[in-house]
Amino acid sequence: MTPHADSPPTDAPSPARERGEPSAGAPGTGRLVGLDLARGLAVFGMYAVHVGPAPGQDGVIGFLMELAQGRSSALFAVLAGFAVALITGRRTPKTGEAGRQAVTKVVIRAVILLALGTALTLTGTPVVPILAFYGLFFLLVLPLYRLGAKPLALIAAGCALIGPQLLYALKPVVGGRVFLSYGQADGPVSLFFTGGYPALTWVPFVIAGMAVARCDLAATAVRIRLALTGVALAVTGYGGSWLTLRLVPGAAEAVRKAEQGSGMSSVSSVSPDSTGIFGDTPAGMLAAAPHSEATLSIVAATGVAILVITVCLAAMDSFPRLRRLAWPVIAVGSMSLTAYVYHIVAIWLLNTEEATVPPLYVLLGFIASVTVLATVWSRFFQRGPLEWLMGRATAPASRSRGRGSPKGL
Repeated sequence: MTPHADSPPTDAPSPARERGEPSAGAPGTGRLVGLDLARGLAVFGMYAVHVGPAPGQDGVIGFLMELAQGRSSALFAVLAGFAVALITGRRTPKTGEAGRQAVTKVVIRAVILLALGTALTLTGTPVVPILAFYGLFFLLVLPLYRLGAKPLALIAAGCALIGPQLLYALKPVVGGRVFLSYGQADGPVSLFFTGGYPALTWVPFVIAGMAVARCDLAATAVRIRLALTGVALAVTGYGGSWLTLRLVPGAAEAVRKAEQGSGMSSVSSVSPDSTGIFGDTPAGMLAAAPHSEATLSIVAATGVAILVITVCLAAMDSFPRLRRLAWPVIAVGSMSLTAYVYHIVAIWLLNTEEATVPPLYVLLGFIASVTVLATVWSRFFQRGPLEWLMGRATAPASRSRGRGSPKGL
């Protein structure tokens, strides 16, 4: 195929092609490159949360660190919904034999992610790895893969409304138990209720991602509606929380005390037992703070994620030169599983937990190293190393379909 004038160099394989879609040189497939840009930004955001300076300090750096809190992992979860949709048929869900093969592929990936996430948790780093939760999310949303955008959106809204209330009611009951919750590893209780990303409150992100993936993302009108939806959700979540915390007597003070009493600058890079500190109080159910596990927090973070994804899709289609400039970030996003595991293993080997507040150069070193590695790797190989292994593991499920299956995380 002759490369399109605006496509990446032929020796830098297109992330779109890795998913069984037309290559980046084909018209309109910049929207898939945009997904990898969003993935890359999500990875960098999680790096910032785990090894970056403390949020809340004055200046641009403090603002960016605060912006990454909770929102990067929410973006990661929304993109998980895209992954399920890409595998099972993005616009038109696969049926028959192809549908069964796609379901098998998702199940295999989920099991691998559960095992890999548990292994990373057993390293004992201060980070709560999302991968085991990610694998569970795949399994929980799989029965919904044949639904269209509107039913998925309604289910996501319902889960966002009901899930936090269920978690608040059930967490005191199951929180003290150790049922299959071996040490710090991710047992069922941790995965569903007490962990850093409890399924009851994080599955709505994934379902929302599936709903967005079902839309015609090449249509300008659809992108505009998605962007406006993202803004509306963010305003509703953050604005609604700001308003209710001031209208409900004592609510704002209770949330403030909960945050101060935690003694933490980041609630997403601590042990699982310390997360959800806002949601453990009645007033916390009104907070839109990161990892408050509250309805307004889910609504707000979902809106931010949808807005980021929509902007990335539009930017990659509308500004070809920007696509070239952003290619290193896109390369990281195209191998997001490898990039994510890389930083957990690096934290474990470097023992960065000894630094209470890591300096900025630590974060920059992590970002620079993974960007260089991903950019160089993408010029010689179509997929990241772990993505290649994942593809090999799921190959039996799609062998009869030949090359038609999507690949990569």
